[in-house]
Amino acid sequence: MMPRHPRRATALIALAAAAAVLAPVPAASDPAPPPPTPAAPPRTASAWLPYWDQEAAYATALRHADQLHTVSPFWYETKAAGRVDPHLHAADRRVVDGLHGAGIKVVPTVMERMPRGALADVVTDAGRRATHIETLLSVVKSRDYDGLDLDYETIAPTGDAAYEKVRDGYATLVTDLCGQLHALRKQCVVTVSPKTAGTGRVWDYKRLGAAADRLRVMAYNLHWAEGAPGPLSTPAWYDEILRRATADVPVDKLEMGLPAYGWDWAVGSRGRARHVTSKEAEALRRKVGAPYHLDPASGTPHFTYAEGGTRRTVWYQDARGTAAHLPVLRRYGVRHTVLWALGFEDPELWQTLATL
Repeated sequence: MMPRHPRRATALIALAAAAAVLAPVPAASDPAPPPPTPAAPPRTASAWLPYWDQEAAYATALRHADQLHTVSPFWYETKAAGRVDPHLHAADRRVVDGLHGAGIKVVPTVMERMPRGALADVVTDAGRRATHIETLLSVVKSRDYDGLDLDYETIAPTGDAAYEKVRDGYATLVTDLCGQLHALRKQCVVTVSPKTAGTGRVWDYKRLGAAADRLRVMAYNLHWAEGAPGPLSTPAWYDEILRRATADVPVDKLEMGLPAYGWDWAVGSRGRARHVTSKEAEALRRKVGAPYHLDPASGTPHFTYAEGGTRRTVWYQDARGTAAHLPVLRRYGVRHTVLWALGFEDPELWQTLATL
């Protein structure tokens, strides 16, 4: 059968042939197009920067900038509703600019060690709360900071008669502060102790998590300096912490606080244990010739040694121990961690955190 328009068909065939002749033929030596650049892995870690070892901590932050999205220099201390004092080396512009240059947000920590009941008086009084918020805002405006981290711990042991009022007052303080920080396009971060069956009732996780950009849970000191020797954390304890936290706070707002330190107790003594960084603990273990042992129940390294006539025991955390804890975080979908503290850690820890 002949086509209905033979001339049109002939013209189209001729055009196609001409196009084929004119089309460029790639030379055999032309390089293949480069493969697409893979996306950089997300930064999932934050860390506190101790002012008393600032240079080493700052250098550590820069070495691991590809994993750190936020650094919180431990720079400020609340003394009263209208007074927030800087620590030594606070507000170092070189550090702020250097961290920003590495793509890391700078969210300094404001902590407090106020006398018993003093912080409770601030958070439960509307006028004092307002004064304190204005004081905190003046801190965040004083430098090119990206926000504030509030680490207020003296209210944690509030007694039965007052804890509900203090809990509500603190949640109101945080809600109001976060609202004003957000108006300034600044981040609002809140650090809390773990909530378990027997601890943490003063923290209203639901209200704090709703107001803040991130809620940091200090998941360490299960055994601490003034108590009996033992691990700083365990997977079972992490499970209890996260079961409660994820019920009240979106997982993408949670940061699980990981220890990079330990305690060195005199066995049988009621004295306070010595603080050791993870690096110091491992160096001590090697010095005294103690074998490395990872406690199977807690996933925590520990060893004993003799000093004079005293038997001492050290529990600390390292990369292998942290690796034993991370499956709990994965099970709850928590990908963000915050390290106490920069410069304390086992150098292998960063590779371990990259697997979360």
